[in-house]
Amino acid sequence: MSLIKLSSTIAVAVLGLQLAANAQSLPTRETPAAAATRKADTAAKERINAWTVGLAGGLIEGAPLRLAAEMARVANEEDKLHVLPIVTRGATENVNSLLYLRGVDAAIINTDALEEYKAQVPFIERRIVYVLNLFPSELHIFVRPEIRSLEDLKGKKVNFNTQGTAAAYSGPLIFSRLGLNVEKMFIPHQVALEQMKRGEISAVVFVTSKPVDAFLKGRWDPGFKFLAVEYDAKFEDYYLPSSIDTTDYPSLVPKGERVATIAVPTILAAYNWPQQSDRYRRVARLVDHLFSRLDRLQSPGFDPKWKEVNLRARVPSLERFRPAQEWLDRPQAGTAGLSQ
Repeated sequence: MSLIKLSSTIAVAVLGLQLAANAQSLPTRETPAAAATRKADTAAKERINAWTVGLAGGLIEGAPLRLAAEMARVANEEDKLHVLPIVTRGATENVNSLLYLRGVDAAIINTDALEEYKAQVPFIERRIVYVLNLFPSELHIFVRPEIRSLEDLKGKKVNFNTQGTAAAYSGPLIFSRLGLNVEKMFIPHQVALEQMKRGEISAVVFVTSKPVDAFLKGRWDPGFKFLAVEYDAKFEDYYLPSSIDTTDYPSLVPKGERVATIAVPTILAAYNWPQQSDRYRRVARLVDHLFSRLDRLQSPGFDPKWKEVNLRARVPSLERFRPAQEWLDRPQAGTAGLSQ
């Protein structure tokens, strides 16, 4: 075949493909039924997204995600509010999600996670507000018998649980403030506790709400104990004073004694949206649904920690979301949620 004939053949073929493509893209008349379906789909999308609040929870096995799911269970109401709990990689990741991830309006965070962002995000305290102080996560420094003080831990192996947990973030930060240079380990606590019994690890650090089953139900030889951490000025920015006593761990703390410690507030935080924005109105509706239904969360079938939640409890270094404060200032708020 000559080059001219070949070129002509190719040109015809290409033209045929273009015509076919154009034919496929020609608009077709929409039937009334199809138009109605499309309209219904559009309305459904608008309705389900209108009051959706993205809530960053945490690790799938962690308590924060469970609390997020329980909040959704109580606050959700068809066509009025749809709280969507989101699995993340933990407390620090939740701050990142709240600042930058599309679709995230609120998050469960530990307050000291803001420390990591101070240098990167100037005035971060102005970009995040708190809705609710959920519960304190107490610092537990559990040590072997030969360890008698915090100073004895210097240079020793200390486990802070796996990366992404509250202990793995808050623990080293607290130890840094205490001036304790230790050999940090990040393995599952259940593994570390067995190694601790064999003398391979000197201490484990938990940052979680008390009581902890591992200490409450575990068997420990005499001398295993909690070390005291006194609350002072170096903890005033993010932490609260707390204690561990015999009512928490009868077999580890002698009757009548008290071990001073600190606690990290675990809070429901929101991005500080502009007041007239759609996102602001969504979080405001979440506040109204959640605060007015707190009694449901404090009933059987939900995490017992809800019974300790005080709606009026404040959070160091952060301002409260304005609609949350306004809800609390209403006369009809009465003593709602004042369990502490």
